[in-house]
Amino acid sequence: MRILILHGVNLNMLGRRDPAHYGRATLEEINARLASIAGEFGAALDFFQTNHEGAMVERIHRACEEDVDGAVINAGAWTHYSYAVMDALAAFGPPVVEVHMSNIHAREKFRHHSVLSRVCSGSIAGFGVASYLLGLRAVCALAAEAGAK
Repeated sequence: MRILILHGVNLNMLGRRDPAHYGRATLEEINARLASIAGEFGAALDFFQTNHEGAMVERIHRACEEDVDGAVINAGAWTHYSYAVMDALAAFGPPVVEVHMSNIHAREKFRHHSVLSRVCSGSIAGFGVASYLLGLRAVCALAAEAGAK
């Protein structure tokens, strides 16, 4: 099973940016935690982070042509307005789980809505690093149900 982990805009700043909402874990630490549990599911992980919306769209498009069984995405601020990322995810096919470290529903009003959620299998928010871990567990379960290799 191959799972794509997509980190969006500003997530390279985790550990330094707004620790009250996002904690002190760095992106590298989050990726390491994900890799440490991937074996439970026999999953290989591919990690991608970008601050460029077009690069995110192109990575999702490339995944459409690869042998990818699912994806976990934290799109950052793109969650709330990127119809380009939404359309790319809609074309992807395998299950996608949207994750957010903070509870987006308890924050500023503009963060309450996700344009991505309509094309994702589910959303997990508010659990810090555990949101990613829960997202990985969920997408692996969905991929297994879908008959992933």
